[in-house]
Amino acid sequence: MATGRTHRPATRSRGIPEATVARLPLYLRALTALSERSVPTVSSEELATAAGVNSAKLRKDFSYLGSYGTRGVGYDVEYLVYQISRELGLTQDWPVVIVGIGNLGAALANYGGFASRGFRVAALIDADPAMAGKPVAGLPVRHTDDLEEIVSENGVSIGVIATPAGAAQQVCDRLVAAGITSILNFAPTVLSVPDGVDVRKVDLSIELQILAFHEQRKAGEETGAAVRRAVAGRPAAAPGREGRKGPDGDVPAVMPA
Repeated sequence: MATGRTHRPATRSRGIPEATVARLPLYLRALTALSERSVPTVSSEELATAAGVNSAKLRKDFSYLGSYGTRGVGYDVEYLVYQISRELGLTQDWPVVIVGIGNLGAALANYGGFASRGFRVAALIDADPAMAGKPVAGLPVRHTDDLEEIVSENGVSIGVIATPAGAAQQVCDRLVAAGITSILNFAPTVLSVPDGVDVRKVDLSIELQILAFHEQRKAGEETGAAVRRAVAGRPAAAPGREGRKGPDGDVPAVMPA
């Protein structure tokens, strides 16, 4: 079984911080939308807003790419699309295998955005013999017995794991042994991999739990605000009337006149 850390830390070979690398796809998505609208240039402020970051951070990120824009003009949209695509390795074809063709795996296989971003789904793999040969997204599902052969035949370097949690580590070990060096993990478990293998984890339940936390906090703030408004709008007690006992021994806040 593979052992080691779950991912390697990192700065890239050109010294680009990992946090910057994580933001490059956000910039590329915003720039691609501008390019599709035939927008020739964009300011750092406009692009930062579209990408959801602040403009100072954007300018710092682009400085790692050697792009500084032109004062009074901004950044050339098409050149930035090319530059970021090249930096992310999207100017070449990346064959990908998806292991686990249940509901999630099938949905990923049918996602149309892979091809337009430089990724080609080379094979779909599942452990269920009943799935073998079944067409999904135009590809026949292959059995996990063929995993190593599939990886070798297609020169795959990226594997996607969409299996149940209990099977994920074993699948991961086989992918790594077959030569896979990058894994996108959708299984709800932490994978152990050797040095030199990158793992990106996508856990939908964790993201939903984080949203639930924020929803609960917002609800608590709204309740607190309602209580404060109610207290602020309550009529004041008549002077000298507090603390007088009623006939049945209680202590009403305001005694009737």
